[in-house]
Amino acid sequence: MESTGGPYLNTAAVTSPVGIARLLQMTFGCATFSLVAHRGGFSAAYGTFCMFVWTFCFAITIFIITCEFTHLHSCLSISWGNFTAAFAMLATLMSVTAAVIYPLYFVQLGCYPIGCEVRDFRIAASVFAGLLFIAYAAEVFLTRAKPGQVTSYMATVSGLLKIVQAFVACIIFGALVNDSQYSKYVATQWCVAVYSFCFVVTVVVVAFSVTGKTALLWFPFERSVVIYTFGAVLLYVSAAVIWPVFCFDSKYGSPQRPGLCAKGRCPWDSQLVIAIFTYVNLLLYVVDLAYSQRIRFVSHL
Repeated sequence: MESTGGPYLNTAAVTSPVGIARLLQMTFGCATFSLVAHRGGFSAAYGTFCMFVWTFCFAITIFIITCEFTHLHSCLSISWGNFTAAFAMLATLMSVTAAVIYPLYFVQLGCYPIGCEVRDFRIAASVFAGLLFIAYAAEVFLTRAKPGQVTSYMATVSGLLKIVQAFVACIIFGALVNDSQYSKYVATQWCVAVYSFCFVVTVVVVAFSVTGKTALLWFPFERSVVIYTFGAVLLYVSAAVIWPVFCFDSKYGSPQRPGLCAKGRCPWDSQLVIAIFTYVNLLLYVVDLAYSQRIRFVSHL
C-alpha cells in the first residue's frame, strides 16, 4: 500500500538553524543538570530552583524536538507556533536566571571546604548553564517575527513581551511574600492588586494564543488586547507612583536601608526590588502598547 502523504519524519526539525539550536539546548541542558546532580551539588531554594529550570526546560525541549521530527504536533489541539515561541522566550528568561543564581551561590575560587573536585564540577555546570541560555536566546532570535512576515502572535515583539511581563511579575510576587509588609497600607495593597490583575490577564492572553482559541471568542481579541495593554500601562503608572511613596517616604517608610536590618530578611530590600521591577514592567507595557498597534493576530499557525 502506497502512502499518499508526505514523509513521516521531518528532518528539518534537527537540521535547520532552529533545529540545531534546539539540539544544543538539549545537550547543554542535560550536561548542566548532570554535572550538578553527579558531583556539583545544590541546596536550599536557590539550588532547587536552578535544578527545576534545567530539568523542566530539557523535558519540554525533548518534547518539542520529538513532536516536530515525527509531525506529532499536528495532532495537538494547540497553536504550535505560538507554543514554541512562548516556551523559547520563557526558557530564555528562566535559564539566564539560573545561570546567574547558581554560580553566585555555589561557585567559589578556592577548594575549601567543598573540595577541588566539587568546585570544578560547579564551574563546569555554570559554563554549560551560560551556553544553555545562549542556545535559547538564539532560538528566540531565529524565530522572532520579521517586518512584514506573517507569523504567530507569540513570535512578535508584543507576544514575546507578554512572557517577559509575566516573568517580571513573578519576581515581584516573590519579593512581596518575602516580608515586604505590603499589607501595612491600603495603598500598597492596591499595588498588589495591580500586579495580580495584570499578571492574570497577561497569562490569559498567552493561554488563548497558545491554545489557538482566539477566533472562538465572541469579542474582538486583537482590539481587547490593545485596550488591556493601555489599561495595564495606567495601572502600573499608579503603582509606580504609590509604591515608592508608601515605602520610601519618611512619613510612611524609610528612605534608607535600616542599619539593623538582617541581610536576606529585610523588608526594605524586598520593597526596593518591587519598586525596581515595577518600573521595569511599566516600561515593558509601554513598549508592548507601541508594538501592539502594528500587528495582526494569526491564531492557527
